[in-house]
Amino acid sequence: MKLKQIQNVKLWMVMVSAVVFWTIGTGFFGDLAAKNDEAYEELKIFADVIELIEKEYVDDVESKELIEKAIQGMLHSLDPHSTLMPPEAFEDLQIDTKGKFTGIGIHITMRDGFVTVISPIEDTPAYEAGIIAQDRIVKVDGKPVKDLREAVSMMRGPKGTKVLVTIIRQGEKKPLDFELVRDVIPIVSVKAIEIKPGYNYIRLSQFSGSTTRELEAALNKMESAEVTVKGLVLDLRNNGGGLLNQAIQVSDLFLDEGKILSIKGRNKKNTKEYMATPAADTRSYPLVVLINGGSASASEIVAGALQDQKRALILGTTSFGKGSVQTVETLRDGSGVKLTIARYFTPNGRSIQAKGIEPDIVLTQKQINPEELQEEGLLKEKDLLNHLEAEPEKNKKQGDEPQKPEAQNQEMQFRVGPLNRDRLLTDNQVVRALEILNSYDIFKSLNS
Repeated sequence: MKLKQIQNVKLWMVMVSAVVFWTIGTGFFGDLAAKNDEAYEELKIFADVIELIEKEYVDDVESKELIEKAIQGMLHSLDPHSTLMPPEAFEDLQIDTKGKFTGIGIHITMRDGFVTVISPIEDTPAYEAGIIAQDRIVKVDGKPVKDLREAVSMMRGPKGTKVLVTIIRQGEKKPLDFELVRDVIPIVSVKAIEIKPGYNYIRLSQFSGSTTRELEAALNKMESAEVTVKGLVLDLRNNGGGLLNQAIQVSDLFLDEGKILSIKGRNKKNTKEYMATPAADTRSYPLVVLINGGSASASEIVAGALQDQKRALILGTTSFGKGSVQTVETLRDGSGVKLTIARYFTPNGRSIQAKGIEPDIVLTQKQINPEELQEEGLLKEKDLLNHLEAEPEKNKKQGDEPQKPEAQNQEMQFRVGPLNRDRLLTDNQVVRALEILNSYDIFKSLNS
């Protein structure tokens, strides 16, 4: 920022300050004027510092970048979730919440320095062309790609336009070229499968604008099947959250009355209570909800509401503990400010901020070798909670075990890829949930 620009900023602040003082007058408003005067003095110091850096700092710096970092630092000083999002990041957030984007249809991550395919999305251009998991994307339209954001930006574009993706694949001696036509790709946040007759599993990967509609469709399909629903496993593990209204609506699908959530902010407009509404068809079948340390925000709202209203049994490990509500405001340059405006509380008045939702049954996740399962589908002694070890292990910590890169890759494929019944039955938390639902059905029949 040049000296003349700094002077203009100072002049502008003087004019604004004068108008404010003239408008608000004295008395109560005089106190407010004093506060504004203090803020004005601090703004002058801020402008002085920028001017000093511009003139004296050892390297040439952009004043725009300095101001952006100052704003970012100001927001980060408030809490971890308040932040300034550049236009590109803000656009990505809007895409995620809308539930669809225009591109080729793949989930990608960085692995060993390469942009790597986790999984193609079914029935999309990438899927139809034959791109598979573990493919490494090295070029897009002939230009090398080095990071995720760049790769995403280059592969997205208007519907009907072409894009050339070059990948290297294990076992292939030469890079492979795929010419793809971009299309509208739905972001599917709900996937469902019947694990065994009467017992169903539904996974929610995020809370986007279409989540409630997707979940309701899955529930209706499940409930209209010939086999009566005996129980449902709702998987919220590693679901980092999303839209507040979707969390409330998802909870309402399983509740007919009572409070779902209350939020309390400094401003009255940000203090509200959300109540369940009666449904035409009551869902009375038992429900087990799976959570872990990756279940946050909207996931915790759903788990907390169903737990407090005695509608579901919560199984897994303690959730992340994000009990705050953010709003996103658009700025004039296309960037966005995400700002914390309230705390939320479960129906019983619990704040889960930095505490998380504690499960009714604590069980750390692990994969079970299918050969270790008994024919009845029950677990062996070593899979039982709090089982005795052959010999005590020193320095063993409880909770979610850290995952190796290979396990992390499998977990990502599990989250975004198609559901696999056999793989679900090697997940000890899913198997335990099924045992609980089956036991409930048995005891209910004993009492009838």
